[in-house]
Order: sequence, then structure tokens, then C-alpha cells
Amino acid sequence: MEFTQHYWEQLLEQAVVFLPKLFFGIVIFFVAWFFANLAAKAVRRALALRNTDREVSLLLVRTTRWAIIIWGLFLGLQQVEFNLTGFVTGLGIVGFTIGFAFQDIAKNFMAGMLLLLQQPFDIGDSIEVAGYAGTVTDIEIRSTALRTFDGRHVIIPNAEVFTGVITNFSRSPRRRLQLAVGVAYNSDLEQVTDVIRQTISQIEGVIQDDPAPNVVFNTFGDSAVNLTLYYWVDVATLGTFNAQDRVLKAVKLALEAANIEIPYPTHTVLNKG
Repeated sequence: MEFTQHYWEQLLEQAVVFLPKLFFGIVIFFVAWFFANLAAKAVRRALALRNTDREVSLLLVRTTRWAIIIWGLFLGLQQVEFNLTGFVTGLGIVGFTIGFAFQDIAKNFMAGMLLLLQQPFDIGDSIEVAGYAGTVTDIEIRSTALRTFDGRHVIIPNAEVFTGVITNFSRSPRRRLQLAVGVAYNSDLEQVTDVIRQTISQIEGVIQDDPAPNVVFNTFGDSAVNLTLYYWVDVATLGTFNAQDRVLKAVKLALEAANIEIPYPTHTVLNKG
């Protein structure tokens, strides 16, 4: 009985000593969290005034925020006399085991940092990566978010993005497109070339020189002489989908107006009696 009473008295004394330290440790951590958010906002505003690149700004803001939070965590732990040296040593001992468990997280984290530093694309760019094509909506530390051209929201791990082939459509102000057309065998091919070139020269956004549109007759089809129209567009003026739509419609109308036939596939059937 006397031992139990002594035990509870010691426990109470330790609690009286420990609880204020714990309270101050928690206060320090939340104060650090508060100032981390303020510092992140201040850094974001300062970088915005300097017109710093958006991805670099994002990296610096996040680094500032987490550095202050971790600093506050360590200060809070010191208030309760937490053995940081022993903790770090323990991390070294079990780090190899933890590394296996969190290797994918670590890879994605490092890949995210490298993506923000190297900037193969910016937020808002149209890219194709890991089998998906769309607009970049966010670059997180762990993953990259895309809004695909058909409206899907896709999250791709940064390790896949960093090690994969990235096609950045937004970094190419000009794109080459092509249109395949077949004309009847009795058509005047020089006239066909002139009609198509004159038609495409009237479409705004299609580049007319350096390089100029090119009409190439390439194969003899079953019912038509086949050609391919190669042309370049200024993506900022005329998007690729709009360009394909306008050029096809314009070429069809122009060939019809010039009485140049775009034949249907035909089959000859012989009946032997």
C-alpha cells in the first residue's frame, strides 16, 4: 500500500514537471506552423513581384514552409527533453529497412524536386507523358496532375513523369499537320495542286512561308490518285483541332467548286453466265 502511494506521488510529481513542458512544446510547434504559413505567403508575394517562374516559386514556397515547420518540431521536442541525437542515431540504424518501405515515396519526392528545378513543362502547358495527353493543372512533390483533352483528371507519379518521354506541345509555337485527299484519275493534277494551295493561303493561322504548304501526290489508289497536304500552323493563332477542321472543310468546298471529283471507293463486279 505504501509502495503504491509512493508510486502515484512520483508519477504526479513527474506529470507536474512534464505537462508544462509538453504544453510549451505544443505551443512552439503551432506557432512555428503559423509563421511557416505567413512566411510562405510572404515568399510567394515577393517572388510574384520579381516575376519569378511559377514552378521555381512553388518550390521555394514549399521549401520555406516545411523548413520552418520541421525547425518548430525540433524546438518543441527539445522542450520535453526528447533525445534528438539518439533519435537520429536510431534513424540511421533502421533507415535501411525504412528505405525499402518508402522507396517509391522517396523516388517520387526527388523526381518532383527535379521537375520543379529543371522545368520540362510549366503549369498550364499541354503535354503528353506516360500515355496521357492533356493540360498540366498542378505539380506536387509526389505527383503531377493532368486534365486530359477528353476531360479526365489524371494523377501521375513524378517518378514516371521524370523518367518517361515528355512531349511538350506548348513549347512548340508551330505544328505541322497533314490532310490526305483522293482525287479522280481524270483530274488535272496541276489544277488540283493550284486549287488546294490557293484555298489554304486564305486560312488565317496557316503559315504561308518558311515552310510553305506542300501538296504531294504519293500513291495510286483503287479509285483515286492519293495526295497529302502538309502545312504548318501557328498554334497561338489557330489551334490544331480548329486547323484540321477548317482546312478539311475549305479544301472539300474548293475542290467541289472546281468540279474536281473526290471519288468514292468503287468495285467492279463481273457476272459470267
